[in-house]
Amino acid sequence: MRPLPTKTLNPKIKNVWRISALVIVALCWLCSGLPLLIASVFDEPTCLVLGGALTAIAVLCAVVFCAVLPNIRYIRWRYEVGEHELDITRGIFWRKRFVIPFIRVQNTDTKQGPIMRAFGLAQVTVSTAAGNHEIPGLLVEDADELRDLIAPQARLAQEDL
Repeated sequence: MRPLPTKTLNPKIKNVWRISALVIVALCWLCSGLPLLIASVFDEPTCLVLGGALTAIAVLCAVVFCAVLPNIRYIRWRYEVGEHELDITRGIFWRKRFVIPFIRVQNTDTKQGPIMRAFGLAQVTVSTAAGNHEIPGLLVEDADELRDLIAPQARLAQEDL
């Protein structure tokens, strides 16, 4: 069995994942808690109990998704650019490993969302006929360099056919 890839993501990606998770948890809490808050104005004791329970669940989800999972996710993400392929390993519960031969690469892109841009990070997407594979959490310069490294190698691999 081949050794696992050694390159890691930039540690700032953990903060990006935390903020993204916090936004989702807050929106879910607002969507479920707002009707209960409105009902509690009418002095319905059941609504206060349900509102408290939903708040406790939201806090628990925030702790799990913002404090625990980003660290584990960061540890599990690895990638490596070989001579003829790109090797990506990721996953917390279901670990996945993708070995993408450059001959199969059709396109490479870099992408930044607003949160990633605030942290100076970008994501590289490698497209094949079988689907897209992403490497998030790279410094913008590193993402551009990786994209520019993969694209010519893919072109050369296809010319060798």
